[in-house]
Amino acid sequence: MGAERKSEYDRKARAAERRHVQIGVKVRRPGETWFTSRITDVSITGFRLQSFMKLTVGSDLWVMLPGFEGRRARVLWTRGPESGCAFERPLHPAILDHIVRLN
Repeated sequence: MGAERKSEYDRKARAAERRHVQIGVKVRRPGETWFTSRITDVSITGFRLQSFMKLTVGSDLWVMLPGFEGRRARVLWTRGPESGCAFERPLHPAILDHIVRLN
């Protein structure tokens, strides 16, 4: 009764420990050009993005982490210039460690 079915992205919410970072990334919405932004925390399942792009909950985007190809993610929440996003596929722990070391 009125219970919403959780999507693949919703099930990943807070499924992993967040690591605080300050890393420059490039992001884009499907079909658009890359835009410079910053990630302020990251886990294998998602990240907090600081960006002046207008993002809406439920929309998809691509994020390019330093040294890696773009990865698809979904916006779970937005609050001003910050958004919480979930990766479509979790990061490998070695990739997460590498990104945190860049910090």
